[in-house]
Amino acid sequence: LLDAAGITAARQLEVSSTAAIAAIRENMAFPVVMKVVGPIHKTEVGGVLLGIENEAQAVEAFNQLMRIKNATSVLIQEMVVGEELYCGAVKQGGFGHVVLCGLGGVFLELLNDTASALAPMSRQEVMGMITSLKGYALIEGYRSKKGLDKEKFIDVIMRVGALVHIAPEIAEIDLNPIKATENSMVVVDVRICIEK
Repeated sequence: LLDAAGITAARQLEVSSTAAIAAIRENMAFPVVMKVVGPIHKTEVGGVLLGIENEAQAVEAFNQLMRIKNATSVLIQEMVVGEELYCGAVKQGGFGHVVLCGLGGVFLELLNDTASALAPMSRQEVMGMITSLKGYALIEGYRSKKGLDKEKFIDVIMRVGALVHIAPEIAEIDLNPIKATENSMVVVDVRICIEK
């Protein structure tokens, strides 16, 4: 769905055996991140391992992650750096979807700093959403820290709005986190719920 919507996501590979780990070399370069598949809140169960440097560490990490309760497989992903942003949408009865944006990762729940609008939104509405955030200084850049790619963030939010507008069967979508730098915006985790 992200590919179809034109939203950049981290390269990844799902494996269910140690034998499949050799395929990492064909898909991405080390270091990689390994995440348990199954449990919803991966970080709460120790299900995210960062900075895996080689195949031997990947095999060790795979075995560790598969011991977690409800683990079904392991997602191996290129390691992406950047500040964490968030974009999501939730269906609101007969009104359509509300699209939200804000700081991502743990900051989303910790600071509860989000802005929202009804999909589909204009570019001007999305710009207003972003500038209304308390954490806007992080996006704009402060002191000697460079800002993030605001135009790409606007683009991601608009694409999420367009996606849920043309696919109303999506009940909920969360892109969290989106790793952002001054010139990139890459989704590293996505959760999508479809209405039956």
